[in-house]
Order: sequence, then structure tokens, then C-alpha cells
Amino acid sequence: MTTTGASQRTTDESRDLSTAQRVMATPIGPLTLVADEIGLRAVTWPDEDGSRVGLAGRLKEAPAGDRGSDVPPNSRAEAVLDAAERQLVEYFEGGRSNFDLPMHLVGTEFQQEAWRALAKIPFGQTISYGEQAARLGRPKAVRAVGSANGRNPLSVVLPCHRVVGANGDLTGFAAGLDTKRWLLDHESGQAPLPLE
Repeated sequence: MTTTGASQRTTDESRDLSTAQRVMATPIGPLTLVADEIGLRAVTWPDEDGSRVGLAGRLKEAPAGDRGSDVPPNSRAEAVLDAAERQLVEYFEGGRSNFDLPMHLVGTEFQQEAWRALAKIPFGQTISYGEQAARLGRPKAVRAVGSANGRNPLSVVLPCHRVVGANGDLTGFAAGLDTKRWLLDHESGQAPLPLE
């Protein structure tokens, strides 16, 4: 997965950038995509207010298919949303196993490192939080990894659903464990459509 355009900006500096957002229908429910001129900022779940991903108060409630935006229609942010929506459709249709999108990751250095590591988990496979911490060279940072994954702004795109407990149990997921199971089943070719 390419993280072209991923930024080291702090959250405060990023608040000045205009964002575009779009709601898309998926088999797991509507997802809200948020982008700015740098790249994709967030993929959020239904009923999220944006606080989990650092966008509190910036998400608009809109029906699936809404293309409302605070930026001009031909902006780079809109182009990022077009690419993200297209690639997510391909993923849910079974034709895409990784994403190649410009990203604007806003978080601490550790959070960004943990989020980028998610992109290296192969499609259809899982690892434990301990294994993710070890891959980061911080084997004792298991709880910190879990906390960072809980604030992953790019659900599905950066696949935190592929991280499970040490014993293989499904644990912690912003959209709930049923959705996490559906995504894992989808990647193994066993998911029913759509998630009920």
C-alpha cells in the first residue's frame, strides 16, 4: 500500500485545511470518506462524530451517495475521494486486495508508525497486537499499539481488522466485532452479503 502524501503535520496545523467528504453505501453499511488537498484523512463508520479520528465536529450527517463538500468540485480532495470510493468498491466486490491512495495521517509519530504497519499485513491474514508491536521494534508496546489501532483514521484502507488477540480471538474494533468478523470472512471469500 502506498502512503503517498502521508503527512507529519500536527493536528492543529491540519485544522486549517478544507476537507471534502462523501458517504458511500457498502455491504457493511455507509462509510464516510474524508479527504483534504494532501490525501485521504478518514474512513468512518455510521454514527461516528469524528472524535475518534481527530475530526470532531467536522463530519456532516448525510445519506449514502451524498457528494456534499466544502471544496470546489474539481479539487484534489475530490479526486482523492473519487479514487478512494472506486478502490473501496473494488475491495468489496472482491477485485482489490490492497489500496494505493494518497493519505494524510494526522496523529503522533507512534500512531502514524502503527497505522502504516497495518498496511503491511497481507490480505486475508491476521496478526496479534503483540506481533504488530514486535514488527514496530517495540515488543512491550502491545497496549500502545492497541490504543493506536483504536484511533486508526482509515478503517478498511489501513486494515486494523486484521489484528486480533494473542489467542486469535477478535478484540476491539470501532464498528463492532460483527463487522470485524465480516471483513475477515470477506477477505477469505466466506462473507455473506450484506452484513445484517
